[in-house]
Amino acid sequence: MSSILRSFVVVSFAALTAAAQPAPHSVVYRVSFPAPEHRYAQVEVTFPHVNGALQARMSRSSPGRYAVHEFAKNVYDVHAYDGAGRERETLRPNPYQWNVAAHDGTVKVTYKVYGDLVDGTYLGIDTTHAHMNLPATLMWARGLEDRPVRITFVPPANLDWKAATQLFPTSDPWTFTAPNLQYLFDSPTELSAYALREFAVKNPDGKSFTIRTAVHADASREAVDQYAAGVEKIVNEAMAVFGEFPQYDTGTYTFLADYLPWNAGDGMEHRNSTVVTGRSLQNALGTASHEFFHCWNVERIRPQGLEPFNFEDANLTDSLWLAEGFTQYYGSLVMARAALMDRDRAIDGFARTANEVVNGPGRQFRSAVEMSRMAPFVDAARSVDRTNFSTTFISYYTYGAAVALGLDLSLRERTDGKVTLDDFMRAMWKTHGKPGGPEAGLVAKPYSLLDVRDRIAEVSDDRAFADDFFNRYIAGREAIDYARLVQRAGLTLRRRSPGAAWMGDLAFAGQSATIAALVDPGTPAYDAGLEQDDVITALDGKSVASPQEVQQVLRAHKPGDRIAIEFTRRSGPVKATIALTEDPTFAFEPVERGGGTLTAEQKAFRDAWLGSRVPSVSRR
Repeated sequence: MSSILRSFVVVSFAALTAAAQPAPHSVVYRVSFPAPEHRYAQVEVTFPHVNGALQARMSRSSPGRYAVHEFAKNVYDVHAYDGAGRERETLRPNPYQWNVAAHDGTVKVTYKVYGDLVDGTYLGIDTTHAHMNLPATLMWARGLEDRPVRITFVPPANLDWKAATQLFPTSDPWTFTAPNLQYLFDSPTELSAYALREFAVKNPDGKSFTIRTAVHADASREAVDQYAAGVEKIVNEAMAVFGEFPQYDTGTYTFLADYLPWNAGDGMEHRNSTVVTGRSLQNALGTASHEFFHCWNVERIRPQGLEPFNFEDANLTDSLWLAEGFTQYYGSLVMARAALMDRDRAIDGFARTANEVVNGPGRQFRSAVEMSRMAPFVDAARSVDRTNFSTTFISYYTYGAAVALGLDLSLRERTDGKVTLDDFMRAMWKTHGKPGGPEAGLVAKPYSLLDVRDRIAEVSDDRAFADDFFNRYIAGREAIDYARLVQRAGLTLRRRSPGAAWMGDLAFAGQSATIAALVDPGTPAYDAGLEQDDVITALDGKSVASPQEVQQVLRAHKPGDRIAIEFTRRSGPVKATIALTEDPTFAFEPVERGGGTLTAEQKAFRDAWLGSRVPSVSRR
């Protein structure tokens, strides 16, 4: 997932941590949990020095999400008061806003907000914790977005909670600050009896940071220790890609890990922290790997369109194939390099990614750039009408990861391994991410598609190659020739069902011959006119009524055969001819798995690609 820190000037860390008293004109929040068993928070927010009518709003979007999410739906029991404590009328010009026109310059708004979903986007409260994504929790006011913020959490008196957050601490352990609304809303917060593990990391310039894992999980101490040890390996392997850690604004980076049986599985990165959730700590490190890589890619290496982040509408960018997709690729690559994922498993995953783009029907209709623009409609968005996204859309995570694989192997092939995708990521970091460090007090330089092309040309030292790759595989819809590229790593393309007849990967409803999902364009079934809800009644002159009977007929044929098919669609019975082909689905098979010999050159290439980048993963 993605989360963007919007423009802000980092204020003095010492000043922010000195005291719990608010700075002049600060917006002040108090968040309490009087009955956590009923899964709501009581929020009080005071807006001082208000000129004109106050426009208090709940957000419609959240950092890291690209679709609209109507957080106002969970808000109720809203009241407004002036500085003297007199209740004032609120007006609702739209579903997301409460206006207070009559006041004395100070407006205090109180309300309750319900939350029962533990993931990276919403609010989840119960007697075990308060898991807060702040855009889903807090009202804010138009025109006051640049003001400093002070927020105090009031935990239930009978629960042993403590706070974990990237917000700036004060002398009061329950009070925190943020320089403005953008930083506040980029700062998820966990209140619970979590287990804390931490370790130190150091940059080449000697500056140290603390990496924290705040784990709220139904898990043993040993399981938490094992998770934290895996996180440490991931952190150091990811740093090796860029050569340095970002300058974490509070001096810390925190994994807010919530793994409970009732949770949703999710990951949401933020500038100095990440939320990672699921039902169990088992197999949880893959999400941590993806999300931590985001603290460079997206959080600081930011695409245009997400800067500044708009809390009132969906956020659109044409570069999620890079922001999310390249991060997806590195999530697995870092796991393999840290020896937390078997190399064969990583290779199999890369093959599935490439296969989905090469053979998926979506590439016929949208490029990687165009897939990115679909995010407002697919990123946890909700609709009640049917769409054909399953055949016209490929996730920008998947598409971008396939592009990353192709670019990585292409750069290695062209330069005999001297230049890799790591070099491209470092170039993006140095030009677009690092300039936004806190020492400068400046935002980074959001990149455009032209900037991406320039960085490819820069690291490859070949403008023609950069233009060709970009135009064909990123802005265009051509398929990368993975069969050639993976040969250097001692891999071959193996078809899933060589020599077998295939008419498409049809999904059937239970044990019937009713097609339960959209039919992929370009498959024999699609070309014969079959579509979702159609019922196949006969194939090659034989009556069929189940998926097994359909497969039995297909097993009697070979690619190239043309056979009769009968089916019923909404308008009635249809007779057609279907031209069978071979299943184009492929996997990457190591030559040694197929009985061949891995050459020394191929082994060296594979080791350089998938091997560790750090001499030791322990830097305590």
